[in-house]
Amino acid sequence: MSVGEEVRAEQGRPQQSLGTSAARNLATTTKSAPQMQEISSRWLLRMLPWVNVQGGTYRVNRRLSYSVGDGRVTFVKTGDRVQVIPAELGELTLLRTYEDQEVLGELAQRCEQREFAPGEVLASFGSRADEVFLLAHGKVEKVGTGPYGDDAVLGVLADGAYFGEQALIDPEAIWEYTARAVTACTVLTLPRRDVDQVAERAESLRDHLQQARAIPEQRTNKYGEKEIDLAAGHTGEPDIPGTFVDYEATPREYELSIAQTVLRLHTRVADLYNQPMNQTEQQLRLTVEALKERQEHELINNREFGLLNNCEYDQRLQPHDGVPGPDDLDELLSRRRGSKLFLAHPRAISAFGRECNRRGLVPESVEIAGNRIPTWRGVPIFPCNKIPVSDTRTTSIICMRTGEDEQGVVGLQQAGIPDEIEPSLSVRFMGINEQAIISYLVTAYYSAAVLVPDALGILENVEIGRWR
Repeated sequence: MSVGEEVRAEQGRPQQSLGTSAARNLATTTKSAPQMQEISSRWLLRMLPWVNVQGGTYRVNRRLSYSVGDGRVTFVKTGDRVQVIPAELGELTLLRTYEDQEVLGELAQRCEQREFAPGEVLASFGSRADEVFLLAHGKVEKVGTGPYGDDAVLGVLADGAYFGEQALIDPEAIWEYTARAVTACTVLTLPRRDVDQVAERAESLRDHLQQARAIPEQRTNKYGEKEIDLAAGHTGEPDIPGTFVDYEATPREYELSIAQTVLRLHTRVADLYNQPMNQTEQQLRLTVEALKERQEHELINNREFGLLNNCEYDQRLQPHDGVPGPDDLDELLSRRRGSKLFLAHPRAISAFGRECNRRGLVPESVEIAGNRIPTWRGVPIFPCNKIPVSDTRTTSIICMRTGEDEQGVVGLQQAGIPDEIEPSLSVRFMGINEQAIISYLVTAYYSAAVLVPDALGILENVEIGRWR
């Protein structure tokens, strides 16, 4: 009984027409297709050039490079005590190939924990460099002398960074810049005298450091690649140098990753409840959508091939003022040629917009696939909710060049697999069990490769919760 019928009954008046609740029993309802909140724009999957990989493996061949190390150091924290994981000392360039865990453990034990307040100097320009700094927490800026004698910020370092390792092998080394704490910092210092004491007892470490001194003497270009000897601007008949291009002996190989699930549907549902919508098709559609969402998440976050974990350390930048500003995005663009796109969490895009508003700037926008996408310097900034936001409300902004021809970032897939419904995505019938349940195996194969290091850059520790 409808509300109006109940009111009339209470008033003692008889019903004069058919009520809507009863009439609905004879009516055909108009239904929507099943909806799903998890579906996002998935701009990364749409904008990434996809390379067809035969055999499930993609090998990235590069010129031989002598630049090693440049990684991140990981620490463990117990109460207020911070310790470096011994194996993580291998991230230092000088110790990259050193594998004696017992000696690394002794070096880790000799690291001294120190605290610095904002504005305090860790190392002064021109002073003797006799220790390496491992930054466990905080932000440090490297300050040098500008072209006109004023101070200039040469770079910003954050959690996991290290600096001053040349002091371990060069007794005459001096600081070529001033390291100053921007925030409260917790650092571990490893003095050269302690390294020398350990090396006196550990012959393997002593020999390793002696070999490390020879690495900078290798003739390389500014990217650390073995130099190609050339002659230019000569006259007469001088001896022209001979050369060859050497390759990496063990190039990296990317194997296609996989995302799978088994979709189950009872035959009774598939037989009897297919009007006006096919139940099997709708179940598969939503399953495929969820699989693609997971695929994009893995392309961003996977430890083996995800973009956030495969960016080289020298391509990771820190925002100068915490919040993402135009200057930071300009610095990110300046690290590579032909940047094609930015990827940022929607909240990071909002924070960038607030900073532009504060400066009176209005970023242009461009229409892509029917959507208005903001740009900076003509490079579109695509939203991606798969980029994580930390508990401290910091996130990252990704910038990359794409395509094989541009030596950029590419997606990897294998088209033509059995029962394919889209490239590298298949739905295979697995049969019907004794409970009359139909099973379908839904599979996606994918990966991503960074062809050269400067194709991918990241602006890290971007603050999105600060309003000013």
